[in-house]
Amino acid sequence: MATKSSIHIKPCNIASSEAHNRRTAEYMRNIGESRIYVVPELSIDNEQWINPDFGTPELRTHYDNIKQMVKEKTGRAMQEKERERKGKNGKIIKVAGCSPIREGVLLIRPDTTLADVRKFGEECQRRWGITPLQIFLHKDEGHWLNGQPKAEDKESFQVGNRWFKPNYHAHVVFDWMNHETGKSRKLNDEDMATMQTLASDILLMERGQSKAVTGKEHLERNDFIIEKQKAELQRIEETKRHKEQQVSLAEQELKQVKAEIRTDKLKSVATDAATAIASGVGSLFGSGKLKDLEQSNENLRHEIAKRDKGIDELKAKMQQMQEQHSKQIRNIQGIHNQELETKDKEISRLN
Repeated sequence: MATKSSIHIKPCNIASSEAHNRRTAEYMRNIGESRIYVVPELSIDNEQWINPDFGTPELRTHYDNIKQMVKEKTGRAMQEKERERKGKNGKIIKVAGCSPIREGVLLIRPDTTLADVRKFGEECQRRWGITPLQIFLHKDEGHWLNGQPKAEDKESFQVGNRWFKPNYHAHVVFDWMNHETGKSRKLNDEDMATMQTLASDILLMERGQSKAVTGKEHLERNDFIIEKQKAELQRIEETKRHKEQQVSLAEQELKQVKAEIRTDKLKSVATDAATAIASGVGSLFGSGKLKDLEQSNENLRHEIAKRDKGIDELKAKMQQMQEQHSKQIRNIQGIHNQELETKDKEISRLN
């Protein structure tokens, strides 16, 4: 279970957010049979809430309504794209486009309820005027373990024959606009820190440290999966290096034993050759030491070969995931850019 609260807010990608949050049939098909991080058997525990005060459950429709509201309130079209302007010192400054809908990912406990997260959303609205549009509790995400969990791991559990480490979290989609002025709400770093504390108080969790303290950036879902795979690859390679060291030590010991055999042979020539060789070599071979070392070496080489194969398979899987991730991002960006171009043409025609 998540012992520390954490909330990460970013501009909502309305082209893909709802598909993931609602677990649409098309989204589940796109994940594929591997079910990288979603376990369908656990999806029954997911919960959702859609704000009934806005008349539409669709983010695209709500986004278009916000654009119309901004035009009516300010007399100007909402600036969606990033733009550049020249500062007083002559330097070019990049100005981000408006993000009227934003999405927060909030860590929760296994027993956190929809009512708990709704209370958090209501308090955010009361304090900062940001209105929760949608809330989704996801209790079917996480990652598969290789083998059994460590003794101190109290979160993981079995699903079938495999062990699963859950990532309990909630998605809170906010309307970030002031509908009286047509302008975006302005929250500073202090506000965001207060929001973190608010989450820990309402959800009865220990407050997590900010990235200013930890130095860690939040990871997106696919990036998180890739990082987990990289960590597993590193663990396997470390194990492989350890085995290779064992092989090296065993081979050194084997050479030493063979050197002892040769030394005994030379000594036996100077004395009683037949007796010494029979005695010296016989004691070595009779003890089984040489045979055991050779068998141990063979076993270690076989285990390293298996780990090499596992590393190659894991690298191939990571490459496939990264390529799929990049393809999905390109597709979404293409759709988004096409939509923006269409809207720009409509605005130009109206003007």
